Amino acid sequence: MSYKMHILVCGGTGCRASASHQIITRLEECLKEKNLEDEVQVIATGCFGFCEKGPIVKIMPDNTFYVQVKPDDAEEIVNEHVIKGRKVERLLYKDPEKKEAVSDSKHMGFYKKQLRIALRNCGFIDPENIEEYIAREGYSALAKCITEMKPEEVINEIKLSGLRGRGGGGFPTGLKWEFASKYQADQKYVVCNADEGDPGAFMDRSIMEGDPHSVIEAMAICGYSIGATKGLVYIRAEYPLAIQRLKTAIHQAEEFGLLGENIFGTDFSFNIELRYGAGAFVCGEETALIHSMEGHRGEPTMKPPFPAESGYLNRPTNVNNVETLANIPAIIMKGANWFNKIGTERSKGTKVFALAGKINNVGLIEVPMGTTLREVIYEIGGGIKNGKKFKAVQTGGPSGGCLTEKHLDVPIDFDNLLASGSMMGSGGMIVMDEDDCMVSVAKFYLEFTVEESCGKCTPCRIGNKRLHDILEKITQGKGTMEDLDMLKNLSRVIKDTALCGLGQTSPNPILSTIDNFYDEYLAHIKDKKCPAGKCKALLMYHIDPELCIGCGLCARNCPVDAIVGERKEPHFINTAKCIKCGACMEKCKFKAVSTR
Repeated sequence: MSYKMHILVCGGTGCRASASHQIITRLEECLKEKNLEDEVQVIATGCFGFCEKGPIVKIMPDNTFYVQVKPDDAEEIVNEHVIKGRKVERLLYKDPEKKEAVSDSKHMGFYKKQLRIALRNCGFIDPENIEEYIAREGYSALAKCITEMKPEEVINEIKLSGLRGRGGGGFPTGLKWEFASKYQADQKYVVCNADEGDPGAFMDRSIMEGDPHSVIEAMAICGYSIGATKGLVYIRAEYPLAIQRLKTAIHQAEEFGLLGENIFGTDFSFNIELRYGAGAFVCGEETALIHSMEGHRGEPTMKPPFPAESGYLNRPTNVNNVETLANIPAIIMKGANWFNKIGTERSKGTKVFALAGKINNVGLIEVPMGTTLREVIYEIGGGIKNGKKFKAVQTGGPSGGCLTEKHLDVPIDFDNLLASGSMMGSGGMIVMDEDDCMVSVAKFYLEFTVEESCGKCTPCRIGNKRLHDILEKITQGKGTMEDLDMLKNLSRVIKDTALCGLGQTSPNPILSTIDNFYDEYLAHIKDKKCPAGKCKALLMYHIDPELCIGCGLCARNCPVDAIVGERKEPHFINTAKCIKCGACMEKCKFKAVSTR
């Protein structure tokens, strides 16, 4: 059926949580009431990326971009835009600087500096309709590989592209495929690592929800190039929508003869199955992931042997993460030289980041390697919320480090981030402002690592727990300078002796915050103060006698009767009894209560 107009509605997890599925239902109902269901099609897409302004509705072919849409807006969109051809001005994005409405996403600061390769289809197609993927050159790369290219030619193309693993390690993808192709076995495996576990990260989930066929096609291409006939997607069970769309995509690919036996009439066969993880962060490490798929504890093992030699069921296995695979079809179709020209000398292509934290434009972005942090935070991200001062950005999740204002003009790539004391990781990027305590931030990430450690090796199991205990002591105002020395020394020991990447990189948040925010550690240890006012044990509540009118509201709400004073006279806080709950500050209407 040929439609005159398409209404694209974000169907990613974030927008679905804000009732985008109800928007779709209301739009369809309104169109049916107006007898327009045969002329206008409503499509649930994947993530548009601009999560801060979701749910998003996009009208094609005029490319009108509506933000923060609610189900009740559906009728007005149909009556005004679809029938009368008039844009609904109140739903358009407002440029924060020019204060003007912007209807086309190409003119929004959020999208201007982005280049979408891995995310090329997210927000453009129905991820549950294989025909829409095929209409955008889907499976053409697979056809090209198995009908026109030899396996070694495919591998060479990926090598020439300069693509490096997007899961955190940054190992050259083509070289990894070449290693797996050289080992002989009766059965080889292609594994997609979809076990995304970094706090604040949602890159891989969004790709699987918005463009599952690109991952399936890439796995089949990898299978052809290394001599594997079986693929496995290891995905955490907490991703129900991604799982559903992957299942649908696999079934459709099988129906179209793009998976299964004798693909494109050749002797190449390839099948894909899903394997579910229980949400263990350590299973993002490839050997731990493989053990989990085999039904064992998700614990890493020493390498070599690498999975390329002995992986799943002791057979040669190639493991790539979702984002890495999503780049493959585009590279095959447009050529290695095209991809190689994007990015920096040693980091080619683009990188997807989940931009979160104290930033105006929270969302999913994809930028060329070499884009600076300043461009990401201030141009794409729209700056810091509530006009606050930028303090730090954590890249690489629990394995990364905190970068500061002095790093804002550093081009983002694998090597520059490592040299700055952080790392690329899988792509989490959490922005912090002046109200964040960096000692507490380090403690938060150590808390996560301690919880997620498999416990196999002593440096990680015992060492990280000890690091966390020291940070806890410091944030309670009980730390000493000897504790600070111990933090640094023990961190270096763990980096040198832990078994896998999780343990080896776990001290990074501590070392980077000590390097960049040493004065904050000193304030906690020597002055027994938290400059950001976040460490509860170090707070002292105070009532300003000049602002207090003696209304007694604070005293009546104090759960431990720590506030005394006569009516209409300034009140005082008994610090010995105060439990620092903050109820007095919250209830005071005259801003007389503060911390110091």
